Amino acid sequence: MNKCCVKKLLSILLCIALIAAMALCISGCGSKDTAETTAASEAAGATSVGEGQTEFRFTVVDADGKETAFDVHTDEKTVGAALLALGLIDGDDSEYGLYVKTVNGVTVDYDKDGKYWAFYIDGEYAATGVDSTDITAGSTYTFKVE
Repeated sequence: MNKCCVKKLLSILLCIALIAAMALCISGCGSKDTAETTAASEAAGATSVGEGQTEFRFTVVDADGKETAFDVHTDEKTVGAALLALGLIDGDDSEYGLYVKTVNGVTVDYDKDGKYWAFYIDGEYAATGVDSTDITAGSTYTFKVE
């Protein structure tokens, strides 16, 4: 065989190897079933709660800095409605919306201890209240004692 044929053969083999490698990578990106997703969440330290088509991460950071994570599944439209329905938050209705005083069973009241539950969306301090924040699938919502 001459040099030209060898180069063509090597090029073809290299292309086949690259196509096979890409196919393997893409096939590994398929969606997991619910049991695998739940197991992965729990292994990552998150507890799966609720039922529904939409999923988001809910994180609680208490006064000691201890973090608790939940993967919330819901059909509710707002974060507040989903968390209230699951009993993860509670508070008082006010003219400005829900004033959250209890998160994951921990009560913090600004009038009593000068601390409050701050609401964050994807790591940014929220510009909206929890009860008026529409759920965005895949987002992380956090309540942190401040």
